[in-house]
Amino acid sequence: MRRPQLVLLAAALAVLLCPAAAGAAGTSLVLDQHGRVHARHDRFLPPPDRAPARARAAVARAAPSGPTVPAALDALLAAGAIDQARHDAWAQSYDNAKATLKKLHGTRRRPLDAVLANTRALAAGGLLTAQRAPLAFLTLQRNRAWWAGGPLLRYGQRVSFAGSQLVWQYYPGQGIQVQWLGTFGRANGLFQSQDHDPELRALLDEAIALAVPRAGGIAWESLFSFDGGRPPWVSGLSQGTAIQALARAAVRLQAPVYFEVARAALGIFRTPPPEGVLAATPVGAHYLQYSFAPDLRILNGFVQALNGLFDFAALANDADGRALFAAGEAEARVEVPLFDTGAWSLYQPGRESDLGYHKLLRDFLRGLCKRVPDPVVYCTEADKFTAYLRQPPVLALKSTTARLRKPSKVTFTVNKVSNVSVTLLRRGKPIFSRAARFGYGRHAFAFRPGKRGALEVRLRAVDLAGHAVAVAGRLLVRAGK
Repeated sequence: MRRPQLVLLAAALAVLLCPAAAGAAGTSLVLDQHGRVHARHDRFLPPPDRAPARARAAVARAAPSGPTVPAALDALLAAGAIDQARHDAWAQSYDNAKATLKKLHGTRRRPLDAVLANTRALAAGGLLTAQRAPLAFLTLQRNRAWWAGGPLLRYGQRVSFAGSQLVWQYYPGQGIQVQWLGTFGRANGLFQSQDHDPELRALLDEAIALAVPRAGGIAWESLFSFDGGRPPWVSGLSQGTAIQALARAAVRLQAPVYFEVARAALGIFRTPPPEGVLAATPVGAHYLQYSFAPDLRILNGFVQALNGLFDFAALANDADGRALFAAGEAEARVEVPLFDTGAWSLYQPGRESDLGYHKLLRDFLRGLCKRVPDPVVYCTEADKFTAYLRQPPVLALKSTTARLRKPSKVTFTVNKVSNVSVTLLRRGKPIFSRAARFGYGRHAFAFRPGKRGALEVRLRAVDLAGHAVAVAGRLLVRAGK
């Protein structure tokens, strides 16, 4: 190995001692071979992803007109794309799921029905390929097993199955789905532990078997409707974490084949949506959170995709990886400051992060701060986001007058997303009270005063970190047009 490669590898391994997406302790429900479920504490499992800022998982829609699932399987068999054994096993899985569905009702019936609908939609759209079918029918089998006797789940709850390393997650309206970010995040946690190499190898081998051809390479697709997107779709965040975990494992396990898999997974970063996640910009490239949302910019996913690209490029000494990282990093230097409101971070333009996403973005920025040669913008923003967690909101009353028996407003400004409450008092007696969550900027509570005179106004804001501030003022109710 040449000296520049040794330097690159040593630098990358030093970075890996403080990974940007290390696993955090979590809990999953495990279904064993006998149909029993038990809770398992998993210190390598990253926290579940929250619902996106815009929407939750969509309810399954009717499949378009096209081939049925049995017809699609018959066509694959006739074309020689699958053998008889696979054809029969998948056909049986489909029939078993339909039979189980007839026995279920209400909350248990709906998720299995949704997974069946997604499978039919893939077949009808000509998308149930030989490469995509393993995940589609595995998802059908897992949902049939769970909803036949497993406990009901809440949004985002993680589940797993005995004998498998994959991380699954419950999405209302869509059932249990493989959570690729959680799966590869767990791989990063196993890597960081340094003493669970057999599990790390088993997880990656299981995941690799479910990758599909896409965008001139391979990808880990999601086969359910989510946040306005229809399956199959991919995520730059999940794929970036995947190549990061694969590159780390290639070194730790002395398995160069994982470098080759990660190199094949670069395709979506070179390809625009809907096949890939590349959004070209005047200075470089933004890597999208979702391939179905070309106009959506989510900074935490973009930054973690860059961390993954950097680690792969450094560990594999890969020129394509370096070029993709350089294009994205040039754009990140422009974007990162724009996601700082001066008091909090933005999840996407115009919408602030919740507390978990604020901390996640801060941690991902710390990862870039450790990686790039000129890290000032990332280090500075990470430090500022940490400081915002300690600073109370700034709240100001803007209204001074109101009109008797007319629609009026108590107008105020707040500098970060907060839960704001207002109380109006006349001679010390409350006459009006309201509370709501508001983002940063100018807002108002509407009311209709019934008497003239002065009102005492009490405003209170509590930010997502729990810091509170209160202000008081006066509002004069006047008669008039």
